Amino acid sequence: MNVAFKQPPASSARSLDSIAEALLLPTGIDGVYARTAVFEQVVDGLSALISRYREPETEVLRFPPVMSRRQLEKSGYLKSFPHFLGCVSCLAGTEPEIRSSIERYEAGEDWTQALSAADLVLSPAACYPIYPMVASRGNVPPGGLLFDVACDCFRREPSKMLDRLQSFRMREFVCVGTPDEIDAFRRRWMKRAETFAAQLGLSWRIDHASDPFFGRGGKLMAMSQVEQTLKFELLIPVHSAEAPTACMSFNYHRDHFGATWNIRTANGEVAHTGCVAFGVDRLALALFATHGVELPQWPARVRQALTA
Repeated sequence: MNVAFKQPPASSARSLDSIAEALLLPTGIDGVYARTAVFEQVVDGLSALISRYREPETEVLRFPPVMSRRQLEKSGYLKSFPHFLGCVSCLAGTEPEIRSSIERYEAGEDWTQALSAADLVLSPAACYPIYPMVASRGNVPPGGLLFDVACDCFRREPSKMLDRLQSFRMREFVCVGTPDEIDAFRRRWMKRAETFAAQLGLSWRIDHASDPFFGRGGKLMAMSQVEQTLKFELLIPVHSAEAPTACMSFNYHRDHFGATWNIRTANGEVAHTGCVAFGVDRLALALFATHGVELPQWPARVRQALTA
């Protein structure tokens, strides 16, 4: 665990307001922005850089921004994070019933009461769909399984802070296997993250962390997560060193998903899982906050890392 920021950038942090004016256009909804071509150029460079860190024999999967509501329920999301969940709702019924809803809207009345929940939810993290998929394939082979997954994610936490979006991009490397394999995977990635951040000229530190579990019981879960060192985060001082932003996380789920989905190792034991997650939009924001909004003025080694 690193307790002080390492490899500070040569330039001082830029105003997030100036970054927003130049790169992220408001849509009228807090935490939802239109991204400019320059912002997306950096996101594309980050995605390519992350891919170059992919380990051999990693299966690549790209998921849509929606997933099965029943799968997310079974995975325990409602118990842990109901306050973040976004459900897909649709107008259903006969043509007259749907037309009646439209007429209520045209009359200035509330038409949304006619909505009914579909069998889809907005994906809150990129890795959730992978676990039932792995379970359907049978026992995990010796050596475990590695996945590279990504999707547009949603969490209902509207904020005016640029590093806390409702709609955001997440990239994850996921490992499924024995406890020793997950431990080795996470240790490798916590070490690699140091090189990754250094390539980008970012100031960083790695520290214990916990997820924002729901309710009073969630506080106990968060304390247990910290005590068991199940989660670490790579923190970057986007706002300040006193309130840094988590741009990567290193997570050990233990046997939660293995037991939930009956995923078994080659010897029949319940599989363990872990993941390393990249907050792609947060990493892009950290780069602009560190190096400014004019890409040609960025350090040559950083531009090289994003274009190699």
